[in-house]
Amino acid sequence: MTPSNENELTQAVLQRLEGTDDLRFARIMESLIRHLHAFVREVELQPGEWMQGIEFLTDVGKACDDKRQEFILLSDTLGASMMVVMLDQIRAARASGHAAADAPFAATPTTEATVQGPYYWAGAPEMPCGADIAQGTSGEPTFYSGRVSDTRGQPIAGAVLDIWSGDGDGVYDMQVEGAGMAARARIRTDAEGRYWFWSIKPSFYPVPVDGPVGRMLGRMGRHPNRPGHIHMMVSAPDHVPVTTHLFVAGSPYIDSDAVFGVRPSLIVDFEPHPAGAAPDGRVLDAPYWSAHYDFHLQPTSAQGTAP
Repeated sequence: MTPSNENELTQAVLQRLEGTDDLRFARIMESLIRHLHAFVREVELQPGEWMQGIEFLTDVGKACDDKRQEFILLSDTLGASMMVVMLDQIRAARASGHAAADAPFAATPTTEATVQGPYYWAGAPEMPCGADIAQGTSGEPTFYSGRVSDTRGQPIAGAVLDIWSGDGDGVYDMQVEGAGMAARARIRTDAEGRYWFWSIKPSFYPVPVDGPVGRMLGRMGRHPNRPGHIHMMVSAPDHVPVTTHLFVAGSPYIDSDAVFGVRPSLIVDFEPHPAGAAPDGRVLDAPYWSAHYDFHLQPTSAQGTAP
């Protein structure tokens, strides 16, 4: 088929998919082509604008290295990452037999997921409950505690919390040249599903703006800031893992997160305390904060969870 107009061109491109035997790939590519062509037609994209787009994507690729993923940042700031997260959690609920987080047998909704972000670093050290995972990291000391249970409220022993955050100024270890891991750990819940550890109170911070995504945000008239948060990946055998944050209530930009990751259920009150004995018996000579949050994981099967 030799296309003679823009509609025939779209059909000609779609016909080239007839040779693939990967049905999922074909479905994705068909939708991508249709939407891409529709976008070009809708905005009447001009050749110079098309080239600017090519150069922008080229610059995004050039900005990536082993510790910086500019394409993830692009996806995050356009809301695509959060859309994938939301849909994936819904899909996991359906696959496990839980049609929705508030299904009749789910007395407690599953903890909501949010974006992983670009600063996850696999291989964080294993530490026991009660450890100070932010030793040497600047910031106000904070005692974190809570419990991991399933959606029926049954505690999950041995659940793993993979934790990371920036320092008190919002700077992550990966952003510091030559720095090792900091404010990161893997902690397991006790026999009653409880966890507790020390870190710092996370601060709001800007996403990197020295690259093409930062320039895009500037042209859009958007700020680049994320509210204060600490990251958690929570997992346990026979349960659906969740990648999420705990957001500091009242943090600047809590209502306008640059990557659209805030969910109301993840906003946590950080309570101030004077110097003295902390809940775990530790005595501090300076004021500190505490934050409590209970995680609820969805079983991978509805079996055994119905009332």
